[in-house]
Amino acid sequence: MKPEPVQPFPHLSPADLIHRLGAGRPLFLVDVLPREHFAAVHLPNAGNACIFEVTFLDQVRAITDDPAAEIVLYGAGAATLDALTAAEKLDRAGYRNLAILLGGLEAWCGAGQSLAGEEGAASGDPGTMLALADGRYRIDPQRSTVEWAGRNVNSRHHGFVGISRGEIAVSDGTITGSCELDMTSIRNVDLDGSEWQPVLHAHLNSDDFFFTSLFPRARFSILGSSMVAEPFVTVPNYQLHGILELRGVKAEQSFWATVARTADGTLVAEAHFDLDRTRWNVNYGSARFFEHLGMHAVFEPISIQLRIVAA
Repeated sequence: MKPEPVQPFPHLSPADLIHRLGAGRPLFLVDVLPREHFAAVHLPNAGNACIFEVTFLDQVRAITDDPAAEIVLYGAGAATLDALTAAEKLDRAGYRNLAILLGGLEAWCGAGQSLAGEEGAASGDPGTMLALADGRYRIDPQRSTVEWAGRNVNSRHHGFVGISRGEIAVSDGTITGSCELDMTSIRNVDLDGSEWQPVLHAHLNSDDFFFTSLFPRARFSILGSSMVAEPFVTVPNYQLHGILELRGVKAEQSFWATVARTADGTLVAEAHFDLDRTRWNVNYGSARFFEHLGMHAVFEPISIQLRIVAA
């Protein structure tokens, strides 16, 4: 059996911390969670320095700037890296007398110890897992974006295309809905100010690519979805399945998305994936369909970066 790795910082049990506090030893107890959480609940006599803020070290220095001071850090629980990350930052900043409350706030509560704060009890959603409320959400075109990138052997171009409208429905964890794109709004960004930008715009709108005079709209219809077993809010947690209609052609398309909800209940989805444009008869520059392309060869994948905001 391999030995357990040596912990870089002393870990105190709730009983150890109670003993140190009862012995009257001068120490600084620091809660490393966000200030709103600290205001709701914290250990008695703790100070607060949020590990997620860039001013974390300044916040600790406001508590004590003595590098030899005894500091006990605590976070949410045994499964989180908040207190350890804080200890590592302070160690690099020159603090040398650091310890961590083993199990953090969760262990302190489990030991039946008292708490301070507006709520006075450890409660509430930790915000790590996605929970979607059933309902219909209308896509906000002004806050939603579809960015694209296309490439050839010599260069890369990128830009955006506008969203006209759309709606998302959630029922018992399943996502359906649709999103309509205004293909006539397709724009390039990297050639801003260049004489080649209008040339590229005309090229993209022509029958070489999206033929927007005949097919001014594209539409993605979400027919179903699959949620991962552990839907953390910061990782791709849904696979969306549907039909993309582009340039008059309908073809299946699936992609992974990171779905989350804001504090006011707004639905946000982020996705990054590639489309094989030739599946929708956008064949210009494809070596699978043309020979002797020379400088006119264009890679087939179009990279899409999608952000949907719906309320």
